[in-house]
Amino acid sequence: MSESNLCPRLAKAMDLIGKRWTGLILYQLLDGPQRFNEIETALPVSGRLLSERLKELEKEGLVERKVYSEVPVRVEYSLTDKGWALEGAIRNIESWATSWL
Repeated sequence: MSESNLCPRLAKAMDLIGKRWTGLILYQLLDGPQRFNEIETALPVSGRLLSERLKELEKEGLVERKVYSEVPVRVEYSLTDKGWALEGAIRNIESWATSWL
């Protein structure tokens, strides 16, 4: 196998945002903080997979999970500064898709 000349950081970024539903979850959160059920309702994704992807995005520092001590407990997900930094790329992909797909 030949050695790849790909930038390892680009490869990691593509692996991260290229996972199924990840890009659409990030796109959904561009509308602002949302509860789990709001995201689940907006996207045709299972709750299990959504939970898994949100945990991955939180671990990578792209999404923040905020728990409010109310009764019942309220949990909201929002983009971090690192997540918001992807807005331009996501909007460009949206624009490209509108023009070409």
